[in-house]
Amino acid sequence: MLLIGVGDAMRGDDGIGPALVERLAPKLPQGVLALTHHGEGTGLMELFAMAPHVVVVDAMVSGAAPGTVRRLDPKAQPLPAGQFRSSSHLFSLREAIETARALDRLPERLQVVGIEGAVFTLGAGLSEPVVSALPAAEAAVLAALA
Repeated sequence: MLLIGVGDAMRGDDGIGPALVERLAPKLPQGVLALTHHGEGTGLMELFAMAPHVVVVDAMVSGAAPGTVRRLDPKAQPLPAGQFRSSSHLFSLREAIETARALDRLPERLQVVGIEGAVFTLGAGLSEPVVSALPAAEAAVLAALA
């Protein structure tokens, strides 16, 4: 199994993926490899090939309340357009997943845990709603890994 925390810790809530992976590292089940990634799509596609079961954590912008945690199954239904584009990578998580799908290169099991962000300013830390959502996000990731 592979856990990927996507984001940039220097861009506010975009850093939730790496922050959550760091927080979870000592609690992960045996056999789970945890990595952080800046989110560039072709690199994500390469990581998808590393394991049959992949969980990705990333900030999202869907219009929900900041700190909302959503667990999505992109193998069952494509990720909503525009919700995982808050960071500086142009070929984002959604595009990586859809390109991998088109090339028949998705892992056997793929889950995404999205945390609604509020602040994406360069140099900002995680916003209070996102920090408050860490326990719920952690539980969602552990459930996705089960």
